[in-house]
Amino acid sequence: METTKKTHVVGIKNAGIVIICCFILAVCIYHFLLGNPSNFMNNDPNNHPLPGNFLGTIYKGGIIVPVIQTLLLTVLALSIERYFALRSAFGKGSLAKFVANIKAALAEGDIKKAQEICDNQKGSVANVVTSTLRKYDEMEKNTALSKEQKLLAIQKELEEATALEMPMMQQNLPIIATITTLGTLMGLLGTVIGMIRSFAALSAGGGADSMALSQGISEALINTAFGILTGALAVISYNYYTNKIDKLTYGLDEVGFSIVQTFAATH
Repeated sequence: METTKKTHVVGIKNAGIVIICCFILAVCIYHFLLGNPSNFMNNDPNNHPLPGNFLGTIYKGGIIVPVIQTLLLTVLALSIERYFALRSAFGKGSLAKFVANIKAALAEGDIKKAQEICDNQKGSVANVVTSTLRKYDEMEKNTALSKEQKLLAIQKELEEATALEMPMMQQNLPIIATITTLGTLMGLLGTVIGMIRSFAALSAGGGADSMALSQGISEALINTAFGILTGALAVISYNYYTNKIDKLTYGLDEVGFSIVQTFAATH
């Protein structure tokens, strides 16, 4: 009996397009929103920002600002994408309830009922369990293999079906993990560049201008703040979705063990 495997995880396969779109959006925000002349003295972006104008201060952070904004927008976009993808993977109902219902059906020896539960649940978890149940049914009808060989075949089917689904569930998470460090580093780079420019301006002025120094430090720290914010959001997102995938994997292992144990006990 042939087993048809179909992934139910829906997600963005080409994250590069997302990053490019986020970069274009970040550049537009930098030039048209943050760099709006109304945010600066005499309506000139080359001048200091108006007192208390946060947008103008961010703009003065320099060219690193749109880079950090690109990373921030990428984290937000991929986090939303992973939310819907993993929601699809979990299926319609509660994963814990699904696992409990499957185990109860297997305890009764009702494979047909277990299959109906999978059909109602849908998603990647149900897809893996369905593949395993089909192999279970196939092994029941097989008279050529020994019991140990049948158990190994069922276990192998479970592992193969899980391996097919896992890459789709973990898709784009490595990018978010990279941004956890890259965001902070870009923020620090922007800070260093800002401080270099600030002290260079003071040196060219020939004296210690406290206002210019204060403004330069403020502009430089904007990059640090954005970098830390980006890194923090990336860490939260990565850990959250990794934990969700671990839960899903644990559920699959639990159901798979029940299927194998049921076959071993009844054959």
